[in-house]
Amino acid sequence: MKHFKAFDLSRTLPAAIAASLLALVSPALAADEDAPKGEMVTVIKAAKSCFANIVEVSGFIMAQDEKQVRPERMGLKVADVLAEAGDTVTAGQTLARLNMPEGGSIVVQAPVAGIISEANATIGAFASGKGEALFTIITDGKYDMVGLVPVSDIAKLAVNQPAAVRVIGSGDVDGKVRRIGPTVEPAVQQGQVFIGINTNRRLLVNAAGRALIKTGQSCNIAVPLTAVQYGSAGTVVQVIKRDRVETRRVEVGLMSGGQIEIRDGLSEGDDVVARAGALLREGDSVRPVAEAANTK
Repeated sequence: MKHFKAFDLSRTLPAAIAASLLALVSPALAADEDAPKGEMVTVIKAAKSCFANIVEVSGFIMAQDEKQVRPERMGLKVADVLAEAGDTVTAGQTLARLNMPEGGSIVVQAPVAGIISEANATIGAFASGKGEALFTIITDGKYDMVGLVPVSDIAKLAVNQPAAVRVIGSGDVDGKVRRIGPTVEPAVQQGQVFIGINTNRRLLVNAAGRALIKTGQSCNIAVPLTAVQYGSAGTVVQVIKRDRVETRRVEVGLMSGGQIEIRDGLSEGDDVVARAGALLREGDSVRPVAEAANTK
């Protein structure tokens, strides 16, 4: 509303009319003076939240343990093959029959229960105790995802930490850290981690996988990533106090789901500008509006 220069209405109008006009104009002028000033900004309440500390690992699916099946003596010829790659077998199950040179035959049995990962037995071919294995069995059908972890993350890992594993072509499975390698590859400064996979699903050996290992959590103030600015002055957020902008330097931590942990610099309940921008400066007068999601 435009402000008009004050003048004496009594000099130009009868007293009764002047009094009536002043009664109408004065409240409007007062309301204009008290109206909020400045740009309208969306704010959110700083609230506590917990962030998972995650170590990410990429690697390949391997058998935890394999047993190779061969006959105990030389000079035997494969007469019958009763199992093939991909079959699930039990301990003691007959896998093949072999003919002996002096006549008669013997059977080859599975030494353990598991899944046959390789089957090289061919009818008519010779088999021996030192040659190529007739069968290779993944013991109990147990797998690892074996990957490399940066040295900076190895100290965070411990046996039995839970892991969410995604295997290409097989989907998501649960796992746990089973073993941490004792050495580091000097060229890349990474060490091995073995994540045992807990599933009844049959996996493909050498398939690529990605694991997220939860190594702990941190509970602190959380704000949207859009509320944080990075610049020469450090990491800051903008807080509204008495309808004015305050710039706060903050210490940030973990990130998850579009939120970022604030370890220092904010208090629970602070009104934080949801989308901080260079147009807002320290001390600016603004009109704060609560974000819709925070007003439900």
